[in-house]
Amino acid sequence: MLIKFQNHIEQNFPQLKDKKLLLAVSCGIDSMVLMHLFQQLNYDIAIAHCNFQLRGKESDGDEMLVKEICQDGYIPYFIESFDTEKYSRDNKLSIQLAARKLRYDWFQELLSENQLDYLVTAHHLDDTIETFLINFIRGTGLEGLTGIPAENGKIIRPLLPFSREEIEHYATENKVQWREDSSNASDKYVRNKLRHNIVPTLKELNTGFLESFQNTLYHLQQAKSLVEDATHLVYERVVAKSEQQLKIDLELLLQYPNYKAYLYQWLKEYGFTSWDDIYDLVQAQSGKQVFSETHILLKDRTILQLYPKIKLDEQTIYKIEKEQTNLNFPLNLSFSKAVNISLNVNRIIFVDVDKVQFPLELRKWYKGDYFYPAGMNGKKKLSKYFKDEKYSLLDKENQWLLCSNDQIVWVIGKRADNRYIAHESTQQILKIELK
Repeated sequence: MLIKFQNHIEQNFPQLKDKKLLLAVSCGIDSMVLMHLFQQLNYDIAIAHCNFQLRGKESDGDEMLVKEICQDGYIPYFIESFDTEKYSRDNKLSIQLAARKLRYDWFQELLSENQLDYLVTAHHLDDTIETFLINFIRGTGLEGLTGIPAENGKIIRPLLPFSREEIEHYATENKVQWREDSSNASDKYVRNKLRHNIVPTLKELNTGFLESFQNTLYHLQQAKSLVEDATHLVYERVVAKSEQQLKIDLELLLQYPNYKAYLYQWLKEYGFTSWDDIYDLVQAQSGKQVFSETHILLKDRTILQLYPKIKLDEQTIYKIEKEQTNLNFPLNLSFSKAVNISLNVNRIIFVDVDKVQFPLELRKWYKGDYFYPAGMNGKKKLSKYFKDEKYSLLDKENQWLLCSNDQIVWVIGKRADNRYIAHESTQQILKIELK
């Protein structure tokens, strides 16, 4: 196994040569074999061990063995104890998810603080089979059936091609010390039920099951790659992306019979779960919306617009004092005295200083806002103005207003208010420009 492991590392992870590696070692057979293999190949390693304090003296015994082996082998090591049960309660997570978050957050700190290049974990082929089956049972897309990634950023999993049987044989042959986690004997967890009952049956039904599974996994990964390529090509044709939003052209999207699959691939990272509602949105009337925790998907005529939620209670009002000449955030506005006026245009207005009250305010719109649009007689509700100008929901939320004493002076970049614009007889003229 050592030679096979060495060839695998050199062929698939050449970047590990001469790098500093942090090995996640639990004291179980998999991670202890991983440590032994890297020791034999003389890689520059350090060990990270988590004591989750879930098994009393057994957990402490694991910690002691890791510490002894590292000290005997002059291997740098890091050990951290966690109150996992408290963290689980406080954060409303299962014990398994709590332990996972605690250890990976700590691993990332160690990498950063100690100038270590990669985190190496001991996931192996049987772990991949179990993960495949768990995802299959719970229901999943193609991604859930393509196995544990061998490389994910700074996380490397070099034991994935190796079975539990190979690892156990290596441990016995090389007298590797390890400790069995007593919780692995329990069928309390789904993974253990699969490990003890389902996977052995599959291996019994097909003596070449591991090889067959690896072949199937390879074909699934190739299919996933094809899906990603197609998703990207259609995205380039159908979706317009800006810093704050996506715009999906429905007329172009509906040219593809499998448009639902593309929507899923594009939108899954934004936290949506109500996929039937999203698919229905394609044919819904304009103005319908679907929400995730962080984003809104809006049907706007022939467009689906995706944009982040704006929390109204977090809106800020920006003050502009009388002598101020510039505002750089959230818009770039300039203020200057003017002797003459020209036509008010979208990006420049001329204001009668004697009619406004300082400080001016920059804010978003409120329900009930109205103004007197320049060039028109009488007042108009801002909501009606938005409707007449065919504003989308996102356009409304992105529209800034310049106000005096909470009255609209300028729908910025769009229309000035008749009450405040300067005329030929105006004594003090303020030129305001949207850069």
